[in-house]
Amino acid sequence: MSTPRLDALLVLADGSVFEGEHLGAPGVACGEVVFNTVLSGYQEVITDPSYAGQIICFTYPHIGNYGITPEDFESARPFCRGIIVRDMARRPSSWRSSGDLEDFLVRQGIPGITGIDTRRLTRHLRDLGSMPGAFGTAGESMLLAAAQAEGGTEGVDLVATVTTAAPYQAGDGSPRPFRVVAYDFGIKRAMLRQLAQLATVEVVPASTPASEVLARRPDGVFLSNGPGDPAAVPYASEAIGELLGHVPVFGICLGHQLLATAVGARTYKLKFGHHGGNHPVRRPDGAIEITSQNHNYAVDGGSLDSADVTHVNLNDGVVEGIRLRDAPAFSVQYHPEAGPGPHDARYLFDWFAALMGAAS
Repeated sequence: MSTPRLDALLVLADGSVFEGEHLGAPGVACGEVVFNTVLSGYQEVITDPSYAGQIICFTYPHIGNYGITPEDFESARPFCRGIIVRDMARRPSSWRSSGDLEDFLVRQGIPGITGIDTRRLTRHLRDLGSMPGAFGTAGESMLLAAAQAEGGTEGVDLVATVTTAAPYQAGDGSPRPFRVVAYDFGIKRAMLRQLAQLATVEVVPASTPASEVLARRPDGVFLSNGPGDPAAVPYASEAIGELLGHVPVFGICLGHQLLATAVGARTYKLKFGHHGGNHPVRRPDGAIEITSQNHNYAVDGGSLDSADVTHVNLNDGVVEGIRLRDAPAFSVQYHPEAGPGPHDARYLFDWFAALMGAAS
């Protein structure tokens, strides 16, 4: 017989209150509340370092139904502040499962709240935008104070909290035709798996100077995904600017935003971000890709003076891809390494290989 859950509250910074029950690790969770619309892949979402500083609301009602499989984690541990679900499965079932999601949250120190009306919460965030919130078994006034004290992600260098402390080699060490240096701004393991199919990969910390990267004589440089505000990591944009023209560059998500800022473009914060697995994107040949996305910031297309827009989000017109005119470099806002069902965007890694081949 399962242990009854404790009553809990989620309180947003605007004073909105949602009733539920506590799950996962004890304590109060504070962070920017965002919603994700994926129907599966909750463990990949929870372990994606790009969610540092955030509380994730899953719009799909049943979470945890197939347990957890460590082989599918995107990082060694979660960096999110907490999770919000409508219904946490108490009896997970999958032949691949090696454990229970709630047990994993407890071990990792991640609080959660269940029983929340996630449809109401999602509509609220769509109308008013992502905002700070706090949840736990504490009283409403304490949670409101915690939510209002939460600063959000703007202007905060969250990359420094997730990047590797030292360089390391990725992959199995098998010989590959190219050598790539990958900047870790919060890199996902799925990206490393894709890169390792075409190159030997060395991952370096986010603060690595361009001179140290070029000293490694790479055939290409990869700019990874990561959390937060691109304007808060000017050191990364500066290094990327010094690499351009010397080596082919490929960026994804935050890497896309940092490539754009390196050539003088501006970024801005979206009202509630793109977090899901079914965003339609038009690519240069006119075909439509169904893409996985996770970002709160975007590139201002009107500020791109030295790059062409190659990909566009058909939901809201957000810039989803750019190609520089005067250097072998390109990037996309979405996640071509992900497999939300289709693998429509894997060709982008072939583009990177072609750039490296042409430069060698």
